[in-house]
Amino acid sequence: MRDYQNMVFTTAFRLLRNEAEAEDIAQEVFLKAYERFDELSVSPTVGGWLKTVARNLSLNHLTRYRARWRFFSEFEREGESDQEAFGANLPAPDTHTQTVDAADQREILEEALEKLPAAQRIPLVLYHFENLGYDEIAAKLKVSLGKVKTDIHRGREALRRKLQFNPEVVEA
Repeated sequence: MRDYQNMVFTTAFRLLRNEAEAEDIAQEVFLKAYERFDELSVSPTVGGWLKTVARNLSLNHLTRYRARWRFFSEFEREGESDQEAFGANLPAPDTHTQTVDAADQREILEEALEKLPAAQRIPLVLYHFENLGYDEIAAKLKVSLGKVKTDIHRGREALRRKLQFNPEVVEA
């Protein structure tokens, strides 16, 4: 458990953006692992199994509580375009990102991801951190392939504007 607790928690937290919920998911993952201890204790792929279970439990949690978050394409304030409404929720850009080292860039990226609407953050995390394809993301989120592509594109663009540094860093 000690070897994988950070990876499991981080996987859940990136998707849920709620520490308490991520802790609950991590606990549930390790309970499932305990039930399969004999099988997993000799498995060379235990890390991948734990990460997959953490991701799936997090996505199931989000599906159950979907009323808490709205898709970006559904988010629109009266009299504002989607872009204006979203832009109003972004903090001022950080102008010092080009001088910070890679660890700081990673932290800044995590903070910027946290500020994205769930509909953009979740597909971006699944694509870039969990290495799922567009089709897999659409199936897991039960949305159309076009919506996944649009939300990932909009999320990347929002991150680029927010971070004001080389886009390859955002896509890493």
